[in-house]
Amino acid sequence: MTITRVLAQSTVTDLAMAEDWYTRLLGRSPDARPMPGLLEWHLADTFGVQVWAEPDRAGHSSMVLDESDLDSLALRLTEAGITHDGPQDATSSRILSVVDPDGNRVVFTGTFS
Repeated sequence: MTITRVLAQSTVTDLAMAEDWYTRLLGRSPDARPMPGLLEWHLADTFGVQVWAEPDRAGHSSMVLDESDLDSLALRLTEAGITHDGPQDATSSRILSVVDPDGNRVVFTGTFS
């Protein structure tokens, strides 16, 4: 088996509300709408984020994304109206955690400054 691509996924109740929030989170509109109820952001050739409308499972997802500059990201998210507690020191890295309107967690990780 050879895996060539990974898509982190969050399940949501309201796709329009989620599209607005994830567009502000990721700084751009979705790259694809492969089928009804599914949005994709292609962050690189081999990885990305999916947002899937599945109300019965919504709010139980978690994804971790590495970010090269957590401080700049925190500022951009604040300006985009996404609440957070700022970058925090963890054991081996720094993290910036946010929660979407359904309760899904997105954690950005980065190196210590």
